[in-house]
Amino acid sequence: MQLAAEAQLSHPFLSQLERGLARPSMVSLERIARALGSSQVEILAAVDDRRAADGPVVGFVGAADGSTGRYGQAAARLLTPSDRPFRVMEMSGANLDPGDFFVHAEDEFVHVVAGRLRVDLDAEGARVLAAGDSLYYGGGTRHRWSAVGDDGYTLFVVKQRPEPV
Repeated sequence: MQLAAEAQLSHPFLSQLERGLARPSMVSLERIARALGSSQVEILAAVDDRRAADGPVVGFVGAADGSTGRYGQAAARLLTPSDRPFRVMEMSGANLDPGDFFVHAEDEFVHVVAGRLRVDLDAEGARVLAAGDSLYYGGGTRHRWSAVGDDGYTLFVVKQRPEPV
């Protein structure tokens, strides 16, 4: 019931989702992801990823491969299987509006590959990152980001894998 309240979705709807009797809209999926401290791309990757936890140690993701989806206002591509201890995502966007804050229990590392990114860490303040800059913040840190200028940004995000509920 807590997930239903945080995602602003009905308990019967979430129950139907769990049993495979309903399919979420992208809006519902975004609400569920935010309530879980995750993203659409991470949830979709977990569904797509059928590898066992003791699967291959070496993995390859080609330039046109990897689960894709939204992460806030950016386009994201997951570069590691969802069953590994951390997740690496390539993200790109041009949003000038940072949108809502994200908060999750896992630590996160951000490395800017191209463009400029304004990262707002709420109580910790905001800073502008340029290509080559990196930022690390611990779990529980409220964060959001936006492009600085019209060129957008490309970055890598490394995030701890969430602990099983």
